[in-house]
Amino acid sequence: MSADFDVVDLIRAKRDGRSLPLAAVDWLVDAYTHGRVADEQMSAYLMAVVWRGMSPPELDRWTAAMIASGERLDLAGVGRPTVDKHSTGGVGDKVSLVLVPLVAACGVAVPQLSGRGLGHTGGTLDKMESIPGWRADLPVERMRRQLAEVGAVICAAGAGLAPADRRLYALRDVTGTVESIPLIASSIMSKKIAEGTSALVLDVKVGSGAFMTSLDDARELARTMVGLGAAAGVRTEAVLTRMDHPLGRTAGNALEVAEAVDTLRGGGPRDLVEVTVALARVMIQLAGAGRAVGAGGAPAAPDAGGPRAVRDPAEVLAAGDAYPVWREMVAAQGGDPDAVLPRATHIETVPAPASGYLAHLDARAVGIAAWRLGAGRARKEDAVSATAGVRWRAGIGDRVTAGEPLLEMHTDDPTTLGRALAALAGAVTVTPQPPPPTPLVGDHIRA
Repeated sequence: MSADFDVVDLIRAKRDGRSLPLAAVDWLVDAYTHGRVADEQMSAYLMAVVWRGMSPPELDRWTAAMIASGERLDLAGVGRPTVDKHSTGGVGDKVSLVLVPLVAACGVAVPQLSGRGLGHTGGTLDKMESIPGWRADLPVERMRRQLAEVGAVICAAGAGLAPADRRLYALRDVTGTVESIPLIASSIMSKKIAEGTSALVLDVKVGSGAFMTSLDDARELARTMVGLGAAAGVRTEAVLTRMDHPLGRTAGNALEVAEAVDTLRGGGPRDLVEVTVALARVMIQLAGAGRAVGAGGAPAAPDAGGPRAVRDPAEVLAAGDAYPVWREMVAAQGGDPDAVLPRATHIETVPAPASGYLAHLDARAVGIAAWRLGAGRARKEDAVSATAGVRWRAGIGDRVTAGEPLLEMHTDDPTTLGRALAALAGAVTVTPQPPPPTPLVGDHIRA
């Protein structure tokens, strides 16, 4: 770097609510990445950011500095438009498993660089690793080749992408500085921008089972991330989706893979299909692969010389035409798409507390129960169980009967059942009348 700064002066400036010179932002990220700024000093700075925030120019520069700390992938030779999707995390959120092959089946390449679960929300890589033989780590050239040949990749981000974020995230995790919208947004967007995709759709979850429980906070996070994408030249759009109830009918690694496969074959629960199709339509349009497709599946009127119409993702999914892409994707990464998924050795059922209609199933409670059964981890280095999780036999608005099984607890370790059951206390609400329908897909936020 061309100039040195006093890190204590920068901490004081942020503590007092002042914006840093942009050159100081560059220096601070680089100095911490290379060990010239100590963990305790960066911890103090991050806590000051939690309280004081960052100005938009500071945040743009902070994110750019994290991207510049490593490599930036070039996907120009893939041969078709590229678009990725990121979810801020939810319970039963197996959308990526269905969405990636679905969008690829519609002609767009999807380089889905994913992560592992932490706490009550699941991780896409943990789910995929329940498939025998499947590998998360791919060399860059192999990932590019798979994108060109199959159109779909779900894999781990390489160590060379935004290494500054890897150090900062680990520090935030142990210093109480995770809950900051600028820090969350820059962490997510630095990795997504570095992966080289030309377009990005953000699924920002909001509700009791999401990281963002407040609609205002979810909107602020979405606007911040969209702004960072636009500043970096990546076409970015955010979609707010509800996470008051868990998505689909399962929460757990192998359980969710099985449900995703059923959906790719043309089945699947309606809420999972609704969210997946909504995101697929935005991804295809944002990538420039086809004209906008309306909620009813009708393409918009063509423009002279404009992008071609594509099949509506709802039609592709219902026909099972994305399933062959899933099989190719899994096989290309060493997995056996025909293998029997691992199953839990112990299953305990929880009965419906009353007869009527399932009006509420608390997403956070279900996520914590699945975590306690072994599906999740408390620390990044913890192992997870492929078989553990929760299945619910009815969806919101379905009729249930008192005493009949409603929830299934899956585990290989029966000693986990007591704490998992305790997490579900009060999680189920049954009413005499069906609950009013609640839209799952909300605001679309663009630059």
